[in-house]
Amino acid sequence: MEMRPCGKSEIEISPMGIGCWSYGGGDYWGPQAQSDVTAVAHAALDAGINFFDTAEGYNEGRSEEALGIALKDRRHEAVIGTKVSSPDPEIIRERCKASLQRLQTDYIDIYMIHWYHDDYAIEDSMVELDKLREDGLIRAIGVCNFGVEQLTATLDTGTEVIANQLCYNLLSRGIEVELLPLCQKHNLGILGYMPLLQGLLTGKYKSADELPPVHSRFRHFSNDRPMAKHGEHGAEEEVFATLERIRKIAEKEQIPMSRLAIAWTLAKQGITCILVGTRNVDELKMNLHVFEYLPSSSIIEELDKLTLPLLKKMGSNLDYFLGKRTR
Repeated sequence: MEMRPCGKSEIEISPMGIGCWSYGGGDYWGPQAQSDVTAVAHAALDAGINFFDTAEGYNEGRSEEALGIALKDRRHEAVIGTKVSSPDPEIIRERCKASLQRLQTDYIDIYMIHWYHDDYAIEDSMVELDKLREDGLIRAIGVCNFGVEQLTATLDTGTEVIANQLCYNLLSRGIEVELLPLCQKHNLGILGYMPLLQGLLTGKYKSADELPPVHSRFRHFSNDRPMAKHGEHGAEEEVFATLERIRKIAEKEQIPMSRLAIAWTLAKQGITCILVGTRNVDELKMNLHVFEYLPSSSIIEELDKLTLPLLKKMGSNLDYFLGKRTR
């Protein structure tokens, strides 16, 4: 599998990475067997996938613990990205050391701020992250869910940032408006998460009523949904009309809808790596089939065109959870 440099760094990662949110088990994704986590990690490495993405906030640290167990004997083959929940400069080092302990490693490859916080000066956060890098506890610094103004303020500190982790899929194209060009201008890697929008782009659901409440809380759906907190009207009619059109293209191409959706993200300029949640080896094998399918330029253009109205309605705000966090 080809490797891609992540931003300006010498860190090379596979175009597909393993999203580890479910690892360790928890209320959001339900139980997760450690045996499956270990099997996925080893099979992924054997297939040429080397990037694993986790966070201290995933299942209260259990995701990091599960990944640490899985990679214990093959740490040198993997590139690990994890995230600190709070960029409070007073606790960044403490949080980093806790992640290192859970991951059973001496260093983190890419250490990211999970969300921008107005309560803390980004200059102070970057100073502390720089110290961690100088001390060899992390190899590189990244951010996650940073909008144009937030990323610009971060870059203005002068600290080298190599990546921005962002939601990106056929139904969530907001980064294309301003943020993706900004990342390209500064040679930042883009780590795209939720390429299937937590199962919606598999074609499994025919209406918003069929989705579990935790998956219908996004801005794509009405704020009347049980767990929604974004305060917007949503775009449910447009979402499911768009999904039906994507389904027809997948049928024409004779491939699963999920494969088409992931292949589209992989083909887009500026995307370094797509993070795919993978709970067992069967899912991994299914996801790996995407590398057997190369969408033609006409298919890419057709998908771009049919999802453009939804992009225009959803806008450029990349926070699909609350709608207010990024700017």
